[in-house]
Formats: sequence, structure tokens, C-alpha cells
Amino acid sequence: MTSTVTVGLGDRAYDVVIGEGVIAEAGARIAALAPSARLAVVADETVNALHGARLLTSLREAGVYARAVLVPPGEATKSFEALSRLCDDLLELDLDRGDLVVAFGGGVIGDLAGLAAAIYKRGIGYIQIPSTLLAQVDSSVGGKTAIDTARGKNLIGVFHQPRLVLADLDLLATLPPREIACGYAEVLKCALLGDAQFFSWLENDGCKVLALEGPAVAKAVRRAVEMKARIVVADEREAGARALLNLGHTFGHAVEALTGFGGAVKHGEAVGLGCALAFRFSARLGFCGDEDAARASRAVSAAGLPAGLDQIAGHPFAAGALLDQMARDKKSRAGNLRLVLVRGVGEAFVAQDVDGCALREFLLAEGAAP
Repeated sequence: MTSTVTVGLGDRAYDVVIGEGVIAEAGARIAALAPSARLAVVADETVNALHGARLLTSLREAGVYARAVLVPPGEATKSFEALSRLCDDLLELDLDRGDLVVAFGGGVIGDLAGLAAAIYKRGIGYIQIPSTLLAQVDSSVGGKTAIDTARGKNLIGVFHQPRLVLADLDLLATLPPREIACGYAEVLKCALLGDAQFFSWLENDGCKVLALEGPAVAKAVRRAVEMKARIVVADEREAGARALLNLGHTFGHAVEALTGFGGAVKHGEAVGLGCALAFRFSARLGFCGDEDAARASRAVSAAGLPAGLDQIAGHPFAAGALLDQMARDKKSRAGNLRLVLVRGVGEAFVAQDVDGCALREFLLAEGAAP
């Protein structure tokens, strides 16, 4: 059984199809969307070994021409070098503007393949088939594409909306628990920023999502996608309300950068940590109550995610280094630091020109080094 959420962007609207067994329908759905298109299926080597044959069989049975293009797994693949190699592979396949790129994998693949599609021959269409919970609830929807640099995460990229998103919940069964928890962090983020009732449900039934119980996972994915779709339609290019989706990300990206975008902390773990920090900083500034901050931190910890800097390898981080990374965040304007903070569970807002001294004191209180 599947459900569909439409991202209503006028003539660029697209469907997000959520359910079990969606890969088996991929060929038919893509053939109906773009009958004569040839496909480059971009996947990392791990996802291709697990699920590539099923996807290519579905495409072949629907009469869709497709070639697999494999890249190494891991965050390091979001680089200029990998982007250059991928664009060269697409050129070798001689795709034209009527053809499509399929991003088949987690957030790394979605970002990399989406950016390649956006710049290849000045832009061709692409389809997202997210294979991780994190990608299904967040990065596959909304059209953000980017690569990392030594100066920070996702600093080079464009907005390029997909033409279709196919979220097959069956793919999640092959993920290790750490990856499930990383995706769950983005589900928590959605609830914390804009849906107190959803957060209360997660406090009670989040364990069922983490255990991949079918109805609970379907509800969590659909609700997170609904929330993101609504915000994207209202503010596609992050001029205002869409910045709320970055709750926890400024703190989290700083930690990711200082750990070298490696295995010490995954993106979802950084987001969970960042959400807990954003709530505690909001409480310190008097924007929300201590109990709201405690609820957020408990929910993060209950998922097995880090809720404090002391739970990250490399601790203690220097407060100045964290502040430097946060100042490079994409939400900063004219040197002024902007943070997504909260007035309570489900009530996020963008704080303009955050006091750097207050933030430094907070980081020191959280265990950062002077």
C-alpha cells in the first residue's frame, strides 16, 4: 500500500510516493512520466550491491533504457572531484536534455547526483529514489543539491527540484541501527520545529519507528514529508520560512566540519545533537522553558543519538573553532549569525544577529574548551 504527497510547485510540482515495494513500480511510474527518456542510475557501490538489480529489472521490464553509474559510499563523495567524475560519466553516456538522472541512495547520492543533473548541459531532470530513512524524510524532498568543501558543508550547490521521489520503505530493512537513528533525527527535527502533537506521538511511539514497524514508519515518513513539502512550497529558496528546516543544523554542521566530515559523527547524529543544543541555548536565553529543552534532549538520547558535545569523539572542541564554523553557515547574513531557535516544542523561529558572546558562554557551559 502506498500514499502520495504532492509538492505543489505549479508546473514543477512532483509526487513523493511512500510505501512498501515501490521499487517494483519504479519502471512503470518513470515510463509514464518520461516515456522516451534514457536513464543514468547513480548509486553508491553499497546500495547498488543490495538493491541495484531489483531497480534495473523494474526499469527493463517497463522498457526503460538505464545504465548504472557507481560512486564510492560515504560523505567524502560529496566533493568537487567526485562531481567532476560523475559529470564526465554522464557525458560519456551522451545523455541529452530529455533524459534523466536517477539518484539511488542516501543523502550523499541525492545531493551529488542532483547537483550533477542541475549543471549537466545547463540542467536535465532527475528522480530521487532515497534508500535511507534520513533521505526519505528530508534530503530527497525540496530540491537542495550540494557538495562539501574544506571550508564547510553544503556550501557549493543549487536548488534543483526532482521530477519524482520514490520512497520505498522496504529498503530500510538493510540499514544498520545507527543509520536508522540518523534518519529518525530528522523526523524528530520536523516535530520539534513545527508539530507538538507529532512530537508527543514520537515520545510514546518513536521506538516503533526505530524498530521499523511498518505502520509507524509509514506515518513518520509521511508526516515529515508533508511538513517539508508545505514549507518548501511556501519558501522554495529559503528566503524565510524554509530556514526553519535547519533547526539544529548550524550547531551540527560545525561539529561535522571539526570532525572532518568522517565517521566520528554522521549527519543525522549531528542534527540530533544540534537540536538538543538549540533547545538548551533557547532555554538559556529565556525563549523557552527548561522542561521543553529537557524533553528535546530526552527524545534525542532515547533514540541513541548524542545530546551533548561530550558524546562526540574529538571532544572537547574549542569554543572559538565552533563559533568560526557557525559563522560560515549559509544562513549568516553580512557577518551576522542567524540561528533557528525555539519558543517551545513545535515553535521554531529564526533568531537574527545572535549575540556571539552569549553563544560562546553557552558553548563553554556545554563543555567546549576555552
